Amino acid sequence: MYARGVAKIQKTIRLPKSLLDEVQQMIKCCRRGESTNDFIVKSMHLRISILKRRELDAKFSEMSKDTDYQRDAQLIAEEFENSDWETAKLLDE
Repeated sequence: MYARGVAKIQKTIRLPKSLLDEVQQMIKCCRRGESTNDFIVKSMHLRISILKRRELDAKFSEMSKDTDYQRDAQLIAEEFENSDWETAKLLDE
């Protein structure tokens, strides 16, 4: 069901019984037609997305502390200030 056409490998994993029971209950209750494997794959994709987002947020946080970056960003903003005003005026017309 998930990621058709993508090469797949089989991997054995150990899960706490309580977690597997909860996953199966969620599938039975809310995700009819979805397999346990599909649920786990989607969960792993979601977890990876969350971790990538945190990594990106951390990089942006570092940029906010970088005085060289802040100076360059301010210079660029000032350079485009006139064109921003011109664009805003055109949109108001």
